[in-house]
Order: sequence, then C-alpha cells, then structure tokens
Amino acid sequence: MTTEATSIVIADDHAVFREGTRRLLDEEPDLTVVGEAGTGTEAVSIVRALRPDLVVMDIVMPGLTGIEATREIKRSHPGTAVLILSAYDDDQYVLGLLEAGAAGYLLKSAGGHELVQAIRAIAAGESVLDPGVMAKLLGRANGHAGHAPSDHDDERPTEREMDVLRLAGAGLGNKEIAAELSLSLPTIKAHLVNIFNKMAVGSRTEAVLQAVRRGWIEVDGVTAGGGLPHGVEMPTSDGAAPHDPGGEEHTARASHRAAGRRGR
Repeated sequence: MTTEATSIVIADDHAVFREGTRRLLDEEPDLTVVGEAGTGTEAVSIVRALRPDLVVMDIVMPGLTGIEATREIKRSHPGTAVLILSAYDDDQYVLGLLEAGAAGYLLKSAGGHELVQAIRAIAAGESVLDPGVMAKLLGRANGHAGHAPSDHDDERPTEREMDVLRLAGAGLGNKEIAAELSLSLPTIKAHLVNIFNKMAVGSRTEAVLQAVRRGWIEVDGVTAGGGLPHGVEMPTSDGAAPHDPGGEEHTARASHRAAGRRGR
C-alpha cells in the first residue's frame, strides 16, 4: 500500500541553499518539494497557491521576516505546518516563531538526515522541540490561559482527544501516549488527525499551545519523554540535552495530510 508524499515548500533567500535542500528532500520517496520562495512575501503567496503540507522556513529574508511570513501562512492556511531552519538560536527568535505558529525549529548546522527526520516527525504528529524549549513556551502560554478566542468552539475535541492533548502537553511521544491510554499507535495518530482538524492547526506544538491558551488543558511543564526525533538537536539557552525517543518510525503522513487539507 502506498502513501502520498509530504508536499514541501522551501523558503530561503539563498538560491544555493534552496537547491541543495531540494535535492536532499527529493531523494526521499515520501517527501516532495513542490515550490521555492526567495522572500517571505513569496513564501506566503506560494503557500496560498499550492497549499503544501509543510514549509521549511528561514528567519531572515527580504520583505516579510520568517516570523511575519509564518504568522501570515498560519492565518491563511492553518493546516500547513512550518518548520524553521535558521542559523539563529536566540531564545527570543525561537519562542517568537513558535508563538507565531511554527511547528518546530532546527539550526542550519543540522545534518540532512536530521532535517528529514524532523519533517517526518511533524508529518506524524510528533514534536520536534527540545523539552526545555517546550516548557518555556507552555509557561508563557499559561499566563494567558482562558483568554484566547476560538473560532472552533463547536468542534471542541472529545474527552479521549483531550486525554491525548494532555499527555502530549506533558511531553509524551505517540508510543508513550498509546501505552498510557492502552490504545494502539494507529489510534493515537487518528486522534491527532481529528484534533488537528477540529483545532485548525498543522502540528502538535500548535495544538498543545492553543489548548493551553484556551484553558482546555493545564500543564506544569514537559517530562523527559517526547521532544525530538532521533538525531535531531534543538538549540536551547539552558543547556538542556536533546531527547532521543528511540527513533520511532513515522508512518502517519497520509492520515496527517487529511488534517492539512482542511478546507481545500
């Protein structure tokens, strides 16, 4: 049985970097680059036209910055996930991008295998954030809990989906959530698809963050579980070591794209 490839747009103002990244990703049978952008404004236009599953986004570009472009993309097409790939590792950049709607963040010094792993993790509904960064992000969101407006109150997740959200907010990966709830891994992935659809988001990071802001779930921080796919390092200012959840095989791309196609 075949699954449809994850469609990707690369947004970076360096043509050589875009070309190299495109060659890398097009070598993977489950990934396909459908467009490129050299500015933030072009990135927004291309996403509106092509509606890809994911954008690999630089921070510093002509026109709109990566933060501004991410915010516009999430506003026009919330089902598209945005993975930031940048040379900047400052906490304010990272947190600002995540609060704008980015699904994850990698340094450009990461290897090609790490980028591929991160894209597959996002497509599978996993997190690609270091637990320390996620804890800071959720801490900031907690300060605004219950104050975020929602246009999707009529599609609030079910109680079981809320259980999945709470455990995701605690930092558990898909396999750990499945074990905790005594459910199969495909069932957890199906719940995540439903959550993404109902909340009009493209990633686990966005879903958890919105759930906290809306006051649906309460989190005190993340556990040692969850976090990054095998081999992916995340920049942090507190020296936290990247987590390795064991290289879980990510096979939910076809199901996750159902969430990404909301409203297509």
